[in-house]
Amino acid sequence: MIAGAGDIKDLRKAGRIVWSVIEELKKTAAPGVSTAELDGIARAAILRMGGYPAFKNYKGFPGNICVSVNETVVHGIPSERIIREGDIVSLDIGVRFRGYFADAATTVGIGKISETAAKLIAVTKEALDIGIGLAVSGRHLSDMSAAIQGHVEAGGFSVVRAFVGHGIGKNLHEDPEIPNYGRPGAGPVLKSGMVLAIEPMVNAGTFEIEVLKDGWTAVTKDRKLSAHFEHTVLVGDRKAEVLTRI
Repeated sequence: MIAGAGDIKDLRKAGRIVWSVIEELKKTAAPGVSTAELDGIARAAILRMGGYPAFKNYKGFPGNICVSVNETVVHGIPSERIIREGDIVSLDIGVRFRGYFADAATTVGIGKISETAAKLIAVTKEALDIGIGLAVSGRHLSDMSAAIQGHVEAGGFSVVRAFVGHGIGKNLHEDPEIPNYGRPGAGPVLKSGMVLAIEPMVNAGTFEIEVLKDGWTAVTKDRKLSAHFEHTVLVGDRKAEVLTRI
């Protein structure tokens, strides 16, 4: 969507709810905690702040949030799975507030993690920051895509092709799609006021994924680690405003 002045206040509020919940879950995710416990905490917090979990029943998704552990790329269904020392856990949260949506994700290491896991998390976060830096009016959308891919591959990792970022606003998923790979100078030209969910998903091994029999859980084909970072941003004339950051 192209956000007007009347939209931005509620988009910001939706974004603040998302990030508040992520910050709470980052403190809660620890060895011995189940992914279902995180889901329950997130739902309660979202409702307490006046929002609604955007993922709940979205196309049949059973959880309030996505919790993706280790080789799970995205769409991990909260369950009785217990988080363990050394795991990496991706927390993906969407919120609806007064008819507006915001969406963000982060990946956290649980206790002492491997050097590969730590580097994977760092490179993925850096790639998102690079993409956000290019979310300015007059740039081509694929400028972000190419820069994200370039940084990830320079770090020795791969970007997932099967899932992409997206527009967001009055719907959870809107046009345009935002791949995390491609050549610069292509795709639509960004305009001030566009609202985008930029979300690199990065694998330690191959970029190929598989979706499990539950129809949701996407895992790396080689079962190596995957990380996921995401922010909802408002394109500006000189720089983007990150809506899902306090």
